[in-house]
Amino acid sequence: MQPSSRVTIRDVAAQAGVSVATVSKVLNQRYGVAAATLARVQGVIQELGYEASLVAQSLRNHKTNVIGILVADLEPFSTELLKGAADAIRGSGFELVVYSAGGRTSDPVGWEKRYLSRLSGTLVDGAVLVTPAVSLEAVPGTPVVAVDPHTGPSTLPTIDSDNMRGAQLATEHLLELGHRRIAFLTGRPDLQSAQLRKTGYLRALTAAGVPVAEELIRDGAYDPATSARSAHELLTRPDRPTAVFAANDISAIAAVEAARELGLDVPGDLSVVGFDNVPESALCTPPLTTVNQPIREMGHRAITLLIALINGEEIDRTHITLDTRLVVRGSTRVLGPLS
Repeated sequence: MQPSSRVTIRDVAAQAGVSVATVSKVLNQRYGVAAATLARVQGVIQELGYEASLVAQSLRNHKTNVIGILVADLEPFSTELLKGAADAIRGSGFELVVYSAGGRTSDPVGWEKRYLSRLSGTLVDGAVLVTPAVSLEAVPGTPVVAVDPHTGPSTLPTIDSDNMRGAQLATEHLLELGHRRIAFLTGRPDLQSAQLRKTGYLRALTAAGVPVAEELIRDGAYDPATSARSAHELLTRPDRPTAVFAANDISAIAAVEAARELGLDVPGDLSVVGFDNVPESALCTPPLTTVNQPIREMGHRAITLLIALINGEEIDRTHITLDTRLVVRGSTRVLGPLS
């Protein structure tokens, strides 16, 4: 018989000349199977290409050895995080499955809640939520870790970076270059990261004695289209800013493109700083000055923490915040005369 995805446990039993119960014992590594029989059944399993159903395994063993990662969309931040998660899962005995909402994060019910209710208990042993759209509590019997958590109250273990300090570093860099009219493109207001980055921006201005110009704070929403519109509005003002700090790199790149469309030079006419240090930030023209948050390490830490929770290990910290640092590239310069 040729290998086929339709092979059943009965096919394995018939080919090996044993009962279905014996094949089940082999699959579940139970005692009571003679060595010669064990070898014969394992050989047939390999020959036929039999794969046990994850759902059936979970019903028998109450465990699937599968971890789910739920992401709103496969954009640069989540893609980098998934690379770190893949590194962490390697050799752990677990498999990784990614579930995406396809960018549909405006659903008031909360797509994560629906996915978790479908997956928990039968398809995954635990889940990582990336930038969740709603505040979630712990799911009974299913360990969950949140990366870049929501602003609402939650009992979930979390992984994030020092967003406030990173935003302060970005704004201080622009202040040190002589800029005083520094615009800010905000992030998603429902995420802690966005609120903390705005706080860091405001604190840096206040510490430098620079009045906060509310008209220079515009929506970015971690979205390129929204950021491009806001940047265009800012840069067509008669008193336009000399610098823009965007709450993520994708928004910063959108600001650079908006400046270019208006005939402005970056950094000659406008300095721009982003946040994240995704690979695209180093590849754009000019290369983007940005705040590095260790995105891959965040993914790695999330998986490591989740596996420890699944295995019932004692956890020292359930809220892990990683350091951020400024990466200076070609999109910022000392303030010169406006052209």
